[in-house]
Amino acid sequence: MCEVFGICARCETKINDHLKEFYSHSGHHPHGWGLACMDNEGVSVEKEPVCASKSNYLRKRLTAPIRVKLALAHIRYATIGNVEYKNCHPYTRKDKSGRSWTLAHNGTIFDYAPLSQYIHEQDGDTDSERILLYIVDKINKILSDGGKASAGVSLPEKEVVSAEKKFALLDSIFVEMSKGNKLNILLCDGEYMYVHTNYEKSLYYLEKPEGTVFSTSPLSKEDWKPVGFARLLAYREGKLVFEGTAHGHRYTDNGDNMKYLYQMYSEL
Repeated sequence: MCEVFGICARCETKINDHLKEFYSHSGHHPHGWGLACMDNEGVSVEKEPVCASKSNYLRKRLTAPIRVKLALAHIRYATIGNVEYKNCHPYTRKDKSGRSWTLAHNGTIFDYAPLSQYIHEQDGDTDSERILLYIVDKINKILSDGGKASAGVSLPEKEVVSAEKKFALLDSIFVEMSKGNKLNILLCDGEYMYVHTNYEKSLYYLEKPEGTVFSTSPLSKEDWKPVGFARLLAYREGKLVFEGTAHGHRYTDNGDNMKYLYQMYSEL
């Protein structure tokens, strides 16, 4: 369907070589590309609804050093949503504290009712954007609850909601949403990188001295390993810091799902 790339590092790291290899896969994923670079101050997103290998902009962009601690990249094979800018990943949205959340998704939501309410709120048409809107809404709820718990006033998120509480919330979301759905996701809040896959052999990681790199498929001859399966993981400064529930909701292709995708793609 799509491919995702991410890096979570303890120091600024040049990622041009990995990105060049990643975007070279776009012949099989020709419906758009995107790149998001994040830090505690916010996120910068660049994307186009064209094949990455045919983008003059991207070609020139990759000639200059790209040094980051946190980044996401995506190449799209459209299944839900037309081929246009608003349907390209990554997506980003701020929570009520001003923190930016950025998401790249390789997968499809076949059935998860809570996402339906965002169809008229989202900018584009993809289920992936609805996932992000839902997550940010849930984060905003615990921000409000945290503020009320602190002397009745609403305080900045970092003062009232612990990393452990945020992770527990996200873990519960991914446990439920992964039932019957393909959920290969990289999600970043400018500090933590949250990683989830429930489709075998579709997300790998590479540990390097400066941090950890993630990709749908290995990007070099180095020692890439499969990402921990069917559980949410959280990385900070390149290190694994939280492991979620081992939910066992394995996604496997089946006839009904393939029929659904064919019907959706035929409408593009």
